[in-house]
Amino acid sequence: MSEHRARKRFGQNFLSDPNIIRKIIDAIRPLPGEIVVEIGPGLGAMTDPLVERLGHLHVVEIDRDLIARLRERYSPERLTIHEGDALKFDFATLGAPLRVVGNLPYNISTPLLFHLAEFAAHVRDMTFMLQKEVVMRMVAEPGTEDYGRLSVMLQYRFRMGRLFDVPPGAFRPAPKVTSSIVRMMPLPAEQRTAKDEALLERVVAGAFGQRRKTLRNTLREWLDEADFPALGIDPGLRGERLTVADYVAITNYIAARSPRALANA
Repeated sequence: MSEHRARKRFGQNFLSDPNIIRKIIDAIRPLPGEIVVEIGPGLGAMTDPLVERLGHLHVVEIDRDLIARLRERYSPERLTIHEGDALKFDFATLGAPLRVVGNLPYNISTPLLFHLAEFAAHVRDMTFMLQKEVVMRMVAEPGTEDYGRLSVMLQYRFRMGRLFDVPPGAFRPAPKVTSSIVRMMPLPAEQRTAKDEALLERVVAGAFGQRRKTLRNTLREWLDEADFPALGIDPGLRGERLTVADYVAITNYIAARSPRALANA
């Protein structure tokens, strides 16, 4: 089969460094019998060692040329191919506890992370390679420049850790940015205490919608000036100064004060 050219519209950069591949697989530590799905297997750099260790692997791939290559290479007993867009895929259909891995496409990484977060209840862990700047936003602490909506919404559902960086030279074609490996472990349900997670998402999106504005302005749809002292929060702060727990407290305050506000927010 002819050489596959990376397609920009799919955000394709193929991992090719055997030492980095080995390091990633060792970090994942796949074991036979586990339910593992790889997002965007590409040319199979991680697929080969995953199938070897697991015996069977699920993959989600959108590129038909790559799917044809995978079908030539693996039997259905070894590899189940789910053809389509990972952004629309129902990961809950694969069973639980699910382990999710992949070199995520740079062009859809943020919306894909939000999509995957919806399946936290079905997941044991997720190990991804992403642009380093995205990973820094994922693991950022309050008060830092990288801390934002992505940080809050992922840290509400997951315990996360940046494992190591991957240089551009480990890929073909080489991207212009450094990548990082990040691990996401779902938090126990009892630690996710927001009474309405959809409202939490709206509050967080509002707080970070205009980063330079204070909470007094960004949250005025839900909170009056008198509400902030009741919450113990300074209305003159900006959204990046609040912790995940602060956002949960605000959400629960709104929900408890007025069910109608919760429904209409």
